[in-house]
Amino acid sequence: MLTYDTRPVFHQSDAAIRGHVFCSFMALLLSHELSRLCAARDLKPEWQPLLNDLDRLQKVTLHKDGKDITIWTPTAGMVGAVFQAAGVALPANIHENPTA
Repeated sequence: MLTYDTRPVFHQSDAAIRGHVFCSFMALLLSHELSRLCAARDLKPEWQPLLNDLDRLQKVTLHKDGKDITIWTPTAGMVGAVFQAAGVALPANIHENPTA
């Protein structure tokens, strides 16, 4: 079960309140679905370390000799397994494209 720290949020309009409730509901729904997908693969990720590992993922595009080279940092911790459980394909660590 996930737990969340909460704090007061003050909105100035009904539209902002509806938007906040919608986003909060979607976040809860997505976290529940991800928990379900992980449990189906017998994964029990701890959420804060997983978020820390996600923060470490970076993408850099270099332009050299008429080519774009995109480099992704390797996944660490449970990120790869959780992405796989969710059906998210990670790109290759290095991808090369000629520039137009």
